[in-house]
Amino acid sequence: MTDKNNTTLYVGVTANLERRVKEHRCKNNPKSFTARYNLDKLVYFESHQMIGDAIGREKQLKAGSRAKKIALIESINPEWLDLCNEL
Repeated sequence: MTDKNNTTLYVGVTANLERRVKEHRCKNNPKSFTARYNLDKLVYFESHQMIGDAIGREKQLKAGSRAKKIALIESINPEWLDLCNEL
């Protein structure tokens, strides 16, 4: 997730991406990172069959540099379009 200017990035894991994106957009938890930084645009996602694989990938992405995250996003979404409609 990112903001309208693509300046702040958020990486997370969920079992229901559509529901989770709605929660971020509605700012269900006003003190959350995504609410504080107005992160409401989905620019990248991956699907995994096993939750352990998803959690491992989340940790890998969070440990990576910002440049690596940007390269990953731009490899599938060079225009940084909101991918929410693909859900």
